[in-house]
Amino acid sequence: MKIYTKTGDTGETSLLGGKRVKKSDPRIDAYGNVDELNAYIGLLKDLDLNNDRKKALGIFQEDLFTIGSHLACPTDQKKTFNLPSLEETSIQGIEQLIDTFSADLPIMKNFILPGGNQHVSFCHIARCVCRRAERGVVELNELEKVDEIIIRYLNRLSDFLFILARKVAQEYQLVEYTWKGKK
Repeated sequence: MKIYTKTGDTGETSLLGGKRVKKSDPRIDAYGNVDELNAYIGLLKDLDLNNDRKKALGIFQEDLFTIGSHLACPTDQKKTFNLPSLEETSIQGIEQLIDTFSADLPIMKNFILPGGNQHVSFCHIARCVCRRAERGVVELNELEKVDEIIIRYLNRLSDFLFILARKVAQEYQLVEYTWKGKK
């Protein structure tokens, strides 16, 4: 099978089930952002992290593919396909990780400026891409119903990525620079 089909050369692509839509369609944008997020999660997984974190990031990648499959399927065709499901336990798992990582972090009193080293910066970039993916799914939901668990999952994942950035900064013994605003 060739990687190029030439069917997208006119600015259209196929959804799951074959329906053709413009590549600028909000549904394509939504799952494209999720795909980009998955690539950044892969980048984080490739960093020098402990095996538990790599395992968690791998689970997130699986969940993001599940989310992408739901976003790629028109609502009226959901029953036609046996799509994998995203479970509440996935969100609970993220929350447990957030609680564990947050336990020994300093209390935040100001907004934290992204950066400190490449590992921390990649966590923040992934967080920003996650927020964009979430916004795209919310926008799609205004046009066509999206399973609400997807929005909650992306919201929680972005929270985790923020906490991961703080945890990595702590482990590297970096100073967290905070936004003070000009006075």
